[in-house]
Amino acid sequence: METLIPTINRLQEVFLTVGAEIIQLPQIVVVGSQSSGKSSVLESLVGRDFLPRGSGIVTRRPLVLQLVNVAPLRERLKIENGNGVKQNVQNSYPGVRAEEWGTFLHCKNQIFTDFQEIRREIETETERSSGDNKGISPEPIYLKIFSPKVLNLTLVDLPGITKVPVGDQPEDIEAQVQEMILSFISNPNSLILAVSPANSDLATSDALKLAREVDPDGRRTLLVISKLDLMDAGTDALEVLLGRVIPVRLGIIGVVNRSQHDINTQKNLEDSMKDEQAFLQRHYPSLASRAGSRYLAKTLSRLLMHHIRDCLPELKTRVTVLSAQYQARLNGYGQPVEDHSATLLQIVTKFASDYCNTIEGTARHIQTSELCGGARICYIFHETFGRTLQSIDPLGGLTELDILTAIRNATGPRPALFVPEVSFELLVKRQIKRLEEPSLRCVELVHEELQRIIQHCSSFSTQELLRFPKLHDSIVEVVTGLLRKRLPITNEMVHNLVAIELAYINTKHPDFTDAAQVSASVNSQQAEALDGGKRWKNEKVAEEKAPPAGFGSPSKGQAINLLDTAVPVSRKLSAREQRDCEVIQRLIKCYFLIVRKSIQDSVPKTVMHFLVNFVKEHLQSELVGQLYKQPLLQELLIESQDTAQQRTEVAQMLEALKKANNIISEIRETHLW
Repeated sequence: METLIPTINRLQEVFLTVGAEIIQLPQIVVVGSQSSGKSSVLESLVGRDFLPRGSGIVTRRPLVLQLVNVAPLRERLKIENGNGVKQNVQNSYPGVRAEEWGTFLHCKNQIFTDFQEIRREIETETERSSGDNKGISPEPIYLKIFSPKVLNLTLVDLPGITKVPVGDQPEDIEAQVQEMILSFISNPNSLILAVSPANSDLATSDALKLAREVDPDGRRTLLVISKLDLMDAGTDALEVLLGRVIPVRLGIIGVVNRSQHDINTQKNLEDSMKDEQAFLQRHYPSLASRAGSRYLAKTLSRLLMHHIRDCLPELKTRVTVLSAQYQARLNGYGQPVEDHSATLLQIVTKFASDYCNTIEGTARHIQTSELCGGARICYIFHETFGRTLQSIDPLGGLTELDILTAIRNATGPRPALFVPEVSFELLVKRQIKRLEEPSLRCVELVHEELQRIIQHCSSFSTQELLRFPKLHDSIVEVVTGLLRKRLPITNEMVHNLVAIELAYINTKHPDFTDAAQVSASVNSQQAEALDGGKRWKNEKVAEEKAPPAGFGSPSKGQAINLLDTAVPVSRKLSAREQRDCEVIQRLIKCYFLIVRKSIQDSVPKTVMHFLVNFVKEHLQSELVGQLYKQPLLQELLIESQDTAQQRTEVAQMLEALKKANNIISEIRETHLW
């Protein structure tokens, strides 16, 4: 059990070397209002004066204090000479000729044997980052004190809770201090040492209030009642110390702080502790054995050891999981480039393979939020393009008057006895032309998706590609250029598909079934026309036998100038005109459906052949041909500064985690109980 606290101290040092606090280590956080006696409590635990003192807010940066119990100097000298007890070798610290000393993390390899120098160093380091007035900083100061008089402990002294800003402190100093305190005590692995003076109402204790916010059950909170000797005459803190006012699960311990007169006269801390015990014996005889600075130190050490024991299994699991995660990240960053040619070919081949696999649907990283790659191309062909063609009305934009006008224009100056075939071809070509725009839009959508696949592969491709920004940009540029070259070729082929349909209207198409029916209808019209011609001849003979009517007789009608009659925009068609329009409409609709079916089938095939499959087949060769050039290798494979820095940071963190794992592994299960 005694090795647990030094183990946590070693873990803390390991993670401080990489400047990260990714693991929340067990520690004791000291919280209290300004001038509540926190500094005096800490100094009583150490047994030496070493903390800055003064009026107002003095502690302006978190102070992480590690207390390490070492053997006395005489025993350590015996160990160095080979006469000491072997089990104390770990506490020998050869080369240090002092009974007590301290070290700072920011002053590497410097040992402070004068505790007044430690105080000055704390003040200097505080002013360096917090200013020489009363500003605060969340950056901790790490101090380790070695002494045979201390128990192994890890404590964090925080700025006192203040209400009113002074000096160059910001207006929200109270919120800043509370935020800093909460950031430390929110750690579920921390114990909270709440310090509250005895001469103030415990119900208004700021320290206890903050502790309750993060530890409502009180499982991690220990309350210290300071300044027991400053209570008003005739009053005592017995009810408070017994937990009858506000119960605290880990206990309530009363202490007597040194007075300002004792500090000014530099009264020895050992004498102060003797006076403290005498005071407790006089005023609180029933609690004297469970109060005072010495009892507080033993209680804190015991609580911290048990707390570390409880946290250690989860801590070990956390270190193991993080080690695996950082190892995977380090593998993702890869090793520094040695063979530029092989690295370039490997990256290009991997990208081309990922690009083609995304189209084929065999990629390792498959999205679940949206369609991409080949699936989206399939959707474009059969859903977007297919629905668009199906929505086109074969007779859209054609009125009966348009059809009738086309029939008349196709007959020239002669009245039409039959429906002219030229009018059908003229009108059906006009409708077929409407299929070109959605076909070209289909090509555009597929081209856009092929562009999106580039970004998709860049996002999910190997980390090797992301290491080299110039190579990444060059690959994107080459693939984009290849797609740009193929786009007009594909558009031209799709345009030709429609042009081919327009070039020859195949009325003998096997699916053009309405043509036979219309042909039969036309034959019947021809027979009717012949019969009508015979009747016209008979009527003509009868008219020749009759006497001529008077010229200009109104009964026979007057001559009318048809050129002066306006052509109506819309009118009721005669039976024959209606029949002719219906014939043309049937033919157009039947033939248009045949062509639409053909276009709906041939456009996707054309896009696949001239664009998608061509890019798949020529992508890798295009990339190699454009990028695999000796003058470009060095330039393309320059790592970004961020990648190199991140690899270094991840490697350092992984090394720290390995050290932490080794440190934790040194603790055997038998040591925990």
